[in-house]
Amino acid sequence: MTLGAFGAHGFKDVLLQNGTTAIWEKAVFYHFIHAVMLFVITGRKPFATFAWWGFLAGIVVFSGSLYLLALTNLKWLGAITPFGGVAFLAGWTCLFISAGKSER
Repeated sequence: MTLGAFGAHGFKDVLLQNGTTAIWEKAVFYHFIHAVMLFVITGRKPFATFAWWGFLAGIVVFSGSLYLLALTNLKWLGAITPFGGVAFLAGWTCLFISAGKSER
């Protein structure tokens, strides 16, 4: 993942100075898992539209706010992160609901 490489190499000094390497790693982890899920959902029939959008919104808001927090050390960005977590939870809920419907 490109952002993981940037964190390990390109942004290493900034992350160490800010003490936010763990935050960056958490953002990369959740970004990766849900990016994989976007591909899985795209190949699924029927296409789980709401789950896909929930995961995309979660990546942008959850991981995006953590990336910015790690680079800028602006603590108020941490208040935005839970909204992305809610988007992830909504995406998973929609995926489980749609999986249950497609089995019937």
